Amino acid sequence: MARRIVDLSIPIANDIPADPPIQIPSIEYIDHTQSLAQILSFFPGLKAEDLPDGAGWAVERVVLSTHNGTHLDAPWHYHPTMNHGEPAWRIDDIPLDWCYQPGVKLDFRHFPDGYVATAADVEAELKRIGHELKPLEIVVVNTSAGVKFGQPDYVASGCGMGYEATMYLLDRGVRVTGTDGWSWDAPFIHTAKKYIETKDASLIWEGHKAGRHTGYCHIEKLHRLEDLPSTGFMVSCFPVKIEKASAGWCRAVAIIDE
Repeated sequence: MARRIVDLSIPIANDIPADPPIQIPSIEYIDHTQSLAQILSFFPGLKAEDLPDGAGWAVERVVLSTHNGTHLDAPWHYHPTMNHGEPAWRIDDIPLDWCYQPGVKLDFRHFPDGYVATAADVEAELKRIGHELKPLEIVVVNTSAGVKFGQPDYVASGCGMGYEATMYLLDRGVRVTGTDGWSWDAPFIHTAKKYIETKDASLIWEGHKAGRHTGYCHIEKLHRLEDLPSTGFMVSCFPVKIEKASAGWCRAVAIIDE
């Protein structure tokens, strides 16, 4: 049986509008010539001409947030507690068996930017694809933001998952979800307008805040969800182990046996 691996991750890169201005990463690239002073300092008496082609090493210096790039959010990101009072898990507390499970894709590309998906929307999509959720399945949401990656309006694009939609998944044993949008919730620019109109603070980050009641993780800034079937694939999203962190970068991939 042939196996196909679909890379669901975006790159961490300079000059791509994948985050708000306050959260843009920075990468400094040091090439084989620029690094010569570094390697020579390790070996007294070594000269550049002693090295093959006079070349040192290539290395990069990176300044970034744990929430840059494709990453897995831990419950600690959402709130200090989870499961109605238990201390929220950090990324190094997450059970690794959560991070390699069968995947289910919900196609929500038809919803407008800023729309907040409901439990009824999730139920209707599961009925459309003929799937009944099983515990620990990884549910990924394909929004209109997916094809906007790299464009200026990416961060403001796509629908979000509301509190009741998130709890619908969690109540059925799902513990890892994902989205190709910047956030699991609706883009802030749209939620801010609703808050100004209603002064209802419960609208803010409502999908994330579901983690107060049931601890869960979600993957943000996935890519190429359009290439996946609705079911019949595995998702691997193991996070980098960062002590006590609210998130960890992951190379999310889908594995499809064909």
